Amino acid sequence: MKLKVLWVGKTQEEWLRRGVDEYSGRIRRYVPLEIGEAREEKGAAAEAMRARECERLEKLLPKNARLVLLDERGEGLTSPQLASFIGKCRDTAVPELVFAIGGAYGFTDTFRARADRVLALSPMTFTHQMVRVVLLEQVYRAFTIINGEPYHH
Repeated sequence: MKLKVLWVGKTQEEWLRRGVDEYSGRIRRYVPLEIGEAREEKGAAAEAMRARECERLEKLLPKNARLVLLDERGEGLTSPQLASFIGKCRDTAVPELVFAIGGAYGFTDTFRARADRVLALSPMTFTHQMVRVVLLEQVYRAFTIINGEPYHH
């Protein structure tokens, strides 16, 4: 199984880029990982920005991938439940698992309907840039759970 994480816009802060690099490197010990960035839309109404950003994300999606959106209104999972989900994807030969993080205004209803699953990382609100590091850390944690390693306790 390959893993792909897509997000809108560049990671602005150096400390966030370091976190992305750290957890990306850790994940790559378990599976091939690709990160894709869709250009952020600026200067339009929220609905138009959301639509253009989702069109750009759509172009980055591999065919036959299982798509998981990160959204504050999504389903909440524990870390072991996320590990179980990722493990099932791996064990059922899902060719590519894609996690997508939207821009500041989220996803269109059309793009959301395309998703296989919509997850929330927390009932709290995070910046869409901070979510990148939190998601990558949780995916890394999931792989350590799957492999019975002591990181998660």
